[in-house]
Amino acid sequence: MLQPQIEEIKKGNERHIARAISWVENKSDGYLDLLKKLNGHTKVIGITGPPGAGKSTLVNSLVQHWSNQGQRIAILAVDPSSVFNFGSLLGDRLRMQSLFLLPNVYIRSISSRGSLGGLSAAIIEIVEVLKHASFDRIIIETVGVGQSEVEIAGVADTTVVVSVPESGDEIQTLKSGVMEIADVFVVNKSDREGALAFVSYLKKLAHSRATSNWEVPVIATQALSGVGIKDLSIAIDQHASFNTSPERKLMLLAEKAHLLIQQKRMANLSVNAIKERLTIESQLPDFNLFNWIEQF
Repeated sequence: MLQPQIEEIKKGNERHIARAISWVENKSDGYLDLLKKLNGHTKVIGITGPPGAGKSTLVNSLVQHWSNQGQRIAILAVDPSSVFNFGSLLGDRLRMQSLFLLPNVYIRSISSRGSLGGLSAAIIEIVEVLKHASFDRIIIETVGVGQSEVEIAGVADTTVVVSVPESGDEIQTLKSGVMEIADVFVVNKSDREGALAFVSYLKKLAHSRATSNWEVPVIATQALSGVGIKDLSIAIDQHASFNTSPERKLMLLAEKAHLLIQQKRMANLSVNAIKERLTIESQLPDFNLFNWIEQF
């Protein structure tokens, strides 16, 4: 029964791709059987950075560039979700309108599902569906809040960290941890004051952390006008062809496995179920949260 579905996904049938993703997102019966039969190797590009850095505009320009070359691209836009209904805000509907008419571009908005870091284990599973669909590129754009900027490195093969000249506080840059996971730096809105100095600083930082076979490139872009997009595409391709060390590959795999194991162990323990139990028990005079969680 699964085989026709798998073959249609392989052909790039968007209706079947969408159905499979919904199946995975909703943890419908048999979704694991589907995942076990998928096999794809498309490289995944993570686009992350703080709010206001112009990530969505950058994705628009990159995808237009690749689309003009006849490439098929899938975009997962990770949106923040309500802590009450876990529904996605569907921000991509507003940010990526220009891409919806392109026949070789597939866009899916993914709710963070209450994950504090912004990335849920379901994203790993959804990416596997898209890999099987034989897209030339898969892009994950994060909400750019908190830990999601670091978590993306565990999902993507190439992580692009987007910043703007106003982000140029050197101490904060070093402390953030975000720069440590970058495979490519982007300084967007590079026509703004202070851009050249910030680019220079990042290049020095990248050089100081360079390995014997890779130095993180720093690309200045103006996404709205397309400036630097070709250079960014080249940098992404160069990293994609770069032979990642066995140790890093193993660490990436371990990060994915860790998220999936967490999901499996917590499968029957929803926030609503916990809330139900707490409704009465939290009112007891001797209630202590740390004692209470020992039962799980």
